[in-house]
Amino acid sequence: MRDVLDHLVAWWAEGKACALATVVATHRSAPRRPGAAMLVGPGGEAVGSVSGGCVEAAVHDLGTTVLTGVRPALQRYGVFDDAFAVGLTCGGTIDVFVAKVDRETFPQLGEVAAAIRAGAPVAVATVIAGPPQLLGRRLVLWPDRVAGGTGSDRLDAALRRDARGLLDAGRDGVLRFAADGGCPGDGLDVFVESFAPPPRMIVFGATDFAAAMARMGTFLGYRVTVCDARPVFATAPRFPGAHEVVVDWPHRYLKAEAEAGRIDGRTALCVLTHDHKFDVPLLAAALRLPDIGYVGAMGSRRTHEERRARLVEAGLTDVELKVLSSPIGLDLDARTPEETAVSIAAEILALSRGGSGVRLADRTGPIHLGAGDAFPSDPAMSRN
Repeated sequence: MRDVLDHLVAWWAEGKACALATVVATHRSAPRRPGAAMLVGPGGEAVGSVSGGCVEAAVHDLGTTVLTGVRPALQRYGVFDDAFAVGLTCGGTIDVFVAKVDRETFPQLGEVAAAIRAGAPVAVATVIAGPPQLLGRRLVLWPDRVAGGTGSDRLDAALRRDARGLLDAGRDGVLRFAADGGCPGDGLDVFVESFAPPPRMIVFGATDFAAAMARMGTFLGYRVTVCDARPVFATAPRFPGAHEVVVDWPHRYLKAEAEAGRIDGRTALCVLTHDHKFDVPLLAAALRLPDIGYVGAMGSRRTHEERRARLVEAGLTDVELKVLSSPIGLDLDARTPEETAVSIAAEILALSRGGSGVRLADRTGPIHLGAGDAFPSDPAMSRN
């Protein structure tokens, strides 16, 4: 919904109805992830995409039908033997839920939009399968309150518990309940779309490589902070791609952020200083955090071995050191700061999604292996 929010809210504010089509589940090599959305506007306008073009025409037809007053619908689009049937050329399958949105069906939309734009956490839980009278009903959840309802007190109580878990993790997902709203069970599905604040990327070291990494992190949707203890180098004009530039000792800043609850399993830490007096205390603090997404450190293999020895002397265990990506990045033979930023970003994506990092041309099977919603999804990064 985030991708089409501006158009959705504009029509809603004008008292006009539109059809909202949302990808609620994907299977195999699906082109878009859950949460991807498309609108059919009051004048038949098409906004957004659920598949990159494969099934948009069929979804538009379904949205037009829903706008006439037909109940919300859950439709699966996949590969079909009939060459003229609607399907995905990529070989995957997507489940799309289409429902009418206006002031009557979604009165909380204005509050939801305000939270999303402010970067405040909010989740929308929508009944996508089950008793006909509950289809399309929504419960909106903030960390401290709820609004709306599904029409089932028992289901609402279960959602207040289970949907908040998804919101806390910043994940989307389908929750399954018994037909009467009991949990667990089958017969009633609820799609929970979480709008959490953007994940953080903290880049340590006020270098040219950090400037390139800040631009890359922002491009990927992170909220980027550059931190360095040297005020002459850590200035906002040198890092226009960062959201903020902090002058502080790296390990002290990280500890303060962790104690304030601003570090979580989606946070990526990129240590680009390759200076032991900064790196060792910083990495010792980072690798001992109970919940961290990615920790990578720049340097040659010799620097890496020296740094690792110092971390062992500082008391870090082999299990803690396994989390460290060093030397940082994938093997792209990167040379420039920009190329290095691509290499680091590629490693972060591969580890967070469970990708191998090999050429797709050299691999068989589906292109998209699955939705990795939280770090770490690579077994090598797990402390367990």
